[in-house]
Amino acid sequence: MTSAAPQSLARWLNAPVDTLTVDVRMDAGGRAVLIACGELVHGCAQTLAEALAELPPGTRRVDVDLSGVTFMDTAGLGFLDILDDHGRRHPVQVTATGWAGQPRRVLELAGLDTTDPLHPPADGTGPVRPEPRVASAVALERAERLLQLQTEIEQLRQAIASRPVIDQARGILMATHACTPEQAWDILRETSQRSNIKLRTVAAAVTKGVRSDGPPPPEEVRTALRTAIAHSVGV
Repeated sequence: MTSAAPQSLARWLNAPVDTLTVDVRMDAGGRAVLIACGELVHGCAQTLAEALAELPPGTRRVDVDLSGVTFMDTAGLGFLDILDDHGRRHPVQVTATGWAGQPRRVLELAGLDTTDPLHPPADGTGPVRPEPRVASAVALERAERLLQLQTEIEQLRQAIASRPVIDQARGILMATHACTPEQAWDILRETSQRSNIKLRTVAAAVTKGVRSDGPPPPEEVRTALRTAIAHSVGV
């Protein structure tokens, strides 16, 4: 049986998004193997909860394979909490292994064991899982770390999405005013600062303005652009 989560937020450059699927396979000895694939983002923890609720009576062990998860944000904490809670309530042994790529890096930044965050090494070489009475405070600290990471990831996404239009605007300025790539960049940056408009918005206005049917840049952008060009290339 397979459970699936709703579509997650758009990734880099608005590329198609994978849903999280959880495929459940039962062994003869009462062992459930849950294979997760896709993105572990908001809404996906509920998918796991539904898959666990459908496990047959007599399930003695739950092993979750995360090797197919390609992206994870703060929803990963909820995912692990649901697994841990399931193991404590039934009780059954629960593992979460197969972390790789970006999800593994998130575990590292959160101070969690990257082999199995539910069962760190007993020899003290990995992070120690907290006792239940302090779990909420530790979870809050981890959530803050993951939120910071999520913010950095979102900034990177925006930078990647903005790069093409900024490069186009630089090319237009270089061709129009015979300036260098560095001067074109300085012009866009100064225009953004003077007009108090985001750089990618300024770049988009420049690229649209050179089209035969394109709208001219807003007056504040045109004014700031003229000043910035005069400063950089002296025209």
